[in-house]
Amino acid sequence: MQTRIGVRIAPLAVALAALAGCDENGQFIGFESAPDEAAAATPAATAPVETVERDVDAPEVFGETDRGLWDGRPSLGGVWVAYPDVTDPERVRIRNTANGATVVGALFRRERDNPGPPFQVSSDAAAELAMLAGQPTELEVVALRREEVPVAPAAVPTAQGTDAAPAEIETASLDDPIAAAAAAIDEAEEGQAAAALPASAPAQPYVQIGIFSQESNANSTAATLREAGLQPAIRQQTSQGNPFWRVIVGPAASSAERDRNLSQARDLGFTDAFAVGG
Repeated sequence: MQTRIGVRIAPLAVALAALAGCDENGQFIGFESAPDEAAAATPAATAPVETVERDVDAPEVFGETDRGLWDGRPSLGGVWVAYPDVTDPERVRIRNTANGATVVGALFRRERDNPGPPFQVSSDAAAELAMLAGQPTELEVVALRREEVPVAPAAVPTAQGTDAAPAEIETASLDDPIAAAAAAIDEAEEGQAAAALPASAPAQPYVQIGIFSQESNANSTAATLREAGLQPAIRQQTSQGNPFWRVIVGPAASSAERDRNLSQARDLGFTDAFAVGG
């Protein structure tokens, strides 16, 4: 008798076990298992790293410390300097070593045979650097390059309390300012000669003798030049509200005449004299 009951219970246990593992549609449910340890160990997707661009000095591309000059005339093209032996236009940091004033601008090639300080300076650059017209100033000019650096995105709460995406950082194109300045330099150099001069006149027909803060000193210098047979002129100008007087000789009708004026002025003791456009 016991044997027949045991036989009946075994099939019933198997049936109950099968029913416990199926849903009403007959699909196997099984027992609830622990979370997949492998899935839990999988790291979340890494968020993209935000970066910004910044300027870094590149003295290996260009780096010079030398005298620069603004000749006192307005110039087109914005902030720029020109220097001999420059191969390609560069974006540069320009610093006035005397007062620490710094500005970013463009660098171009200057003809080596032009007399005067090596760096030719635009009027806009001179204004930013607090340079006096006609007064040679030591400048430090270093090429710049752009590099990307990672930054931690700042969470900015919105009115709904959610985090706003970080704003895009706009970077200005470097090509347009350089191209504009280059075109302006070409135009300025073509128009440097005075309209009244013959076509053979040099681009820099004047010789600058000096800059004077006292008009009486400028008059005395001009008198010395006249006694030596030169034709000086005195031009009063203003820088940052302060008047000054420039003494120049010219204009010369040819490069040879300009060079004679320059040599004679230096022989008279004006050793800092140099050729200028006007």
